[in-house]
Amino acid sequence: MQTTFRIDGLTGSARPVKPWMKAAPAIATIGIIAAFALHGRIAQPAHYNDFADHSALLGIPHAGDVLSNAGFALVAIWGWLALRPHRNSDQLRAGWPGYRLFLIGLLLTAFGSACFHLAPGNGRLTWDMLPIALAGAGLLVGVRGDTHPGSRANLEAIALALFATASVAWWVYTDRHGAGDLRPYLLLQVLPLVLIPLWQAIHRAPRTERIAFAAAMGLYVLAKIAEVLDHPIADTLGFVSGHTLKHLIATAATAAIVWGVTRRFAGGGRRTAGTRTISE
Repeated sequence: MQTTFRIDGLTGSARPVKPWMKAAPAIATIGIIAAFALHGRIAQPAHYNDFADHSALLGIPHAGDVLSNAGFALVAIWGWLALRPHRNSDQLRAGWPGYRLFLIGLLLTAFGSACFHLAPGNGRLTWDMLPIALAGAGLLVGVRGDTHPGSRANLEAIALALFATASVAWWVYTDRHGAGDLRPYLLLQVLPLVLIPLWQAIHRAPRTERIAFAAAMGLYVLAKIAEVLDHPIADTLGFVSGHTLKHLIATAATAAIVWGVTRRFAGGGRRTAGTRTISE
């Protein structure tokens, strides 16, 4: 009888991967897609563009919501400078196409979101949504590449980037016909929250990375809560709105992801993983 164990070069774990666990990501993906399909159209809230931030600084309207996007650019630049030199290393090669797309999407988010918040409206919202969709797609491809070294990450990055673009185009098309539908776009925000922890658990990702990504997922959920409570937070705190806080918390989430990946190269350490088969 053959039993396969996953060997993690950093944690030294050697535990059996149960067959049903391998099917969990596919089952979860199908379940989420089915749930979206059964739910029906998900429209943008009627007053979505009515943000609580009315601050101004140096002639910049909605300054809190606009300037709080700078953090995304800083994290993207940090990630690019820290990771790109290692793109051909054993530790990063498989996931780099995805992380590259994630960082590009993150940088574009800083500019697209800032542009949108200067004059909020559906006409500019596309430039906010598209980079976020690309970043989500890139993150999926990056972690999948890490946990599935035999995957074709370059092709997957192209395919998911096209899907991200199509998801935003679908919203634009349906919105112009009075029935805006966010489901494909939201799918790229929900899937990372479910699939990344599953992939990392099944394929025994290093503990540091699992903690970093878990922190990022938690911060992302907190950011979405702040977004929903935009006006109540502004009314309570006075000096900052919920949407501005959303940007700051989401920036911390992306920083946690970049930090987790860069830890592979801390102190010249190597991140390796493989399988070993033994006979019982």
